[in-house]
Amino acid sequence: MPTVATVPPQPGPQAPAPASRRTAFVEGAERVRAAATTEPGRLRIIGAVLALLVVAFGAVTAWQSSERAAAADDVLHSSQPLSSGAADIYRSLADANTAASSGFLAGGQESAASRDRYEKDIRTAAAGLVTAAANADPGSPSEATITKLNKLLPEYKGLIERARTYNRQGYPVGGAYLRYANEKMQREMLPAAEDLYTKENQRLDADYGDATPYPWAAIALGVVALAGLAFAQHRDYRRTNRVLNHGLVAATAATTVVLLWLVVGHMVARSGLNGSYDDGIRSLNVLHDARIASLKARGNENLSLVARGAETITVDGQTYDAYYYDFDKDISALGKGLAEARRLADDQAGTQPVTAAEGNMAVWKQRHTAARTEDENGNYQQALAKVIGAKGATGECFDSVDSNLRHAIDHEQAQFKQAATDGRNAMAGLPVGAAVLAVLGAAGAVAGIGRRLSEYR
Repeated sequence: MPTVATVPPQPGPQAPAPASRRTAFVEGAERVRAAATTEPGRLRIIGAVLALLVVAFGAVTAWQSSERAAAADDVLHSSQPLSSGAADIYRSLADANTAASSGFLAGGQESAASRDRYEKDIRTAAAGLVTAAANADPGSPSEATITKLNKLLPEYKGLIERARTYNRQGYPVGGAYLRYANEKMQREMLPAAEDLYTKENQRLDADYGDATPYPWAAIALGVVALAGLAFAQHRDYRRTNRVLNHGLVAATAATTVVLLWLVVGHMVARSGLNGSYDDGIRSLNVLHDARIASLKARGNENLSLVARGAETITVDGQTYDAYYYDFDKDISALGKGLAEARRLADDQAGTQPVTAAEGNMAVWKQRHTAARTEDENGNYQQALAKVIGAKGATGECFDSVDSNLRHAIDHEQAQFKQAATDGRNAMAGLPVGAAVLAVLGAAGAVAGIGRRLSEYR
C-alpha cells in the first residue's frame, strides 16, 4: 500500500481574552469625567458639591454646638453643684469637730444649740455623701473616697459619744477620746474630704474645658460652604449675565445666618462661662478655703484647752503647744484667704461681707491672745471664759466670721448661676436651628442649579 502523507494540524484563530471587569468606583469616576465635559454635567456636579458642603456644615455645627451646650449644662447643674457639695461635706465635718470640742469644754452645761449644731453638721455631711455617691462613676477614685468617708463617719461619732459620756461623769479619759476623735478627723476624714473636693473641682474644670473651645471645624466648613456658593453664583453670572440666582441666594443667606449664629452665639456663651469662672468659681474656691481655715482655727483653739498642754510639737528645736501652733497657721491662712477674696470681689455686695469678716478676725486674734495668756499663766477658768464665754469670747468672733463668709459664698454662688445660665442660653436652639437651615440651604442650592439645568432641556 502506498504511504499517504499526513498534514499536521494547523492552529486556528485565538479566542479574544475576556476583558478585565472594572470596579464600580472606576466606572463612577469615568461617568463623572464624561459628565464634566458638558455644561449640564458640570452643573450637576456643582449642585451636588454645594448641597454636600451646606449639609456637612449644618451637621458639624449641630454636633459641636450640642456638645458645648451639654458641657455648659453640666457646669451649671452637675459639676459645680457637686463641687460645692464636696466643699459642704468638708465644712460640715470640720464644723462638727469644732462643735464637739466646744460642747466638751462646756462639760455638763453643754447647750442644746451646740448639740444641735453638731447633729446638723453630721446629717449634712451624711446627706452630701449620699448625693456624691449617686453621681460618682463606678470604680472611680471618687467612689473609693466616698466609701472611706462613709466608713469613718460612724467611727468618729462613736468616739465623740464616748468622750461626752466620760466627760459628763468627770473622767479625764473623756479628753483622750476627744483628742483621738479629733486625730481621726484631722488625719483621715478631712484629707479624704479635701481629696473629694479636689476631684470634683477637676471634673468642673474638665466641663469648662469642653464648653468653651471655639468650634473651629464648623466655622471652617461654613467659610468653605460660603466660598463655594459665591463661586457658583459668580460662575453663573459670567455665563448668563444674570445677577442673582434665587436658589443660590437663599442657600447663601441660610448658610450666612447659621455661621453668624454659631460665631456670635459661641462668643456670648464663652464670655458668660468665662465670667462665671472668673467672677464666681475662683471667688467661691477662695471663700470655701477661708471658711475651712476659720473652722480649723476654732477647733484647734478649743482643743488647746481640752489638752491642757498634753500635745506638743517641736519646730527648729523649740517646743510649742501643738494646737496653739496649728491655730496660728490656720488663722494666717484665713487672713490670706480673706485678702484674696476681697481682691476677687467685683462689687460692693461681694466686698462688704469679706471686709466685715476681716474685722471680726482682727478682734478674734486679740481675744485669742488674751485667752492664751491666761492659759499659759495657769488661769484655766479665765481662759475658758474668754473662749466659750457668753459675752466677749472668741466664739462670738468665730461665729461672725463664719456668718459673713456664708453671706459672701451665697452672693458669689448667685453670680455664678447668673453668668453660667446666660452662657448656656446663648447656645439654646442652635443645634436644631443649624440643622433646619442647613437642609433649607441645601435645597436652595439644588433648586438654583436645577433652574439652570432646565434651560438645557
